[in-house]
Amino acid sequence: MAQGFALFAATAGDVIRAAAREAEALGYTSFWVNHPGSTDGLAALALAAGETRRLELGVGVIPLHTRGPASIVQGVREQQLPLPRLLLGVGSPNPRSLERVRAGVAALRAELSTRIVVAALGPKMCRLAGEVADGVLLNWVTPEYARQSADIVREGAAAAGRTAPTIYAYVRLALGAAGRARTAEEADRYAGIPAYGANFTRMGVKPIETAIAVDSPGAVGPALARWKGAVDEVVLRAVTAHDTADETLALVRAAKPA
Repeated sequence: MAQGFALFAATAGDVIRAAAREAEALGYTSFWVNHPGSTDGLAALALAAGETRRLELGVGVIPLHTRGPASIVQGVREQQLPLPRLLLGVGSPNPRSLERVRAGVAALRAELSTRIVVAALGPKMCRLAGEVADGVLLNWVTPEYARQSADIVREGAAAAGRTAPTIYAYVRLALGAAGRARTAEEADRYAGIPAYGANFTRMGVKPIETAIAVDSPGAVGPALARWKGAVDEVVLRAVTAHDTADETLALVRAAKPA
């Protein structure tokens, strides 16, 4: 199982650069940032691109209902992101999420020769992702639910006569009481989003139970072991008390690939 590392896009630039360098040195496969409304994830990802040569570079994900394909294409080109390494993540909430994602992926493929990753939560989006995407990004799920989602993705790919996409899972990672508390706050915010709330209910777990929030670095490995065989790549999304370089690098090192 491959491992990626992820940061909030609004994290200080020096922290993004340092974390990307360390992730590449330690053998991670990919480095990701998200795309919140107040911050351009493509610009944040460009900071990591400038510090690395091997790491795949993911943005997880750009919401198509607020930023359309033409703007995404312009942003990728303006930031001079390396297309062979780019994992361009997109997604959409309801209503019309399936229609918007299908059209958005087609529009992006017409302009950019790069891999497109679709954020998927429910069964219908998982099946669509299998039909059109190069990768699928799951978020706030258990390993057991990830396995079920991956099966649906593969069914969609088989029905479309194409190779199954790579399955990625965003998993929050925190060390210590302060990191765990901040992870719980973020989890509760997501639980308030109807689609995520419904999915937590469907899985029968509390939101925090989908995260790796442990007391010591030695507990990270056993927690990650639960994910082996569930997905192709776990992307560890750092959650720290103060978003400092020292805190972030401690997480990069605690979860370094075997």
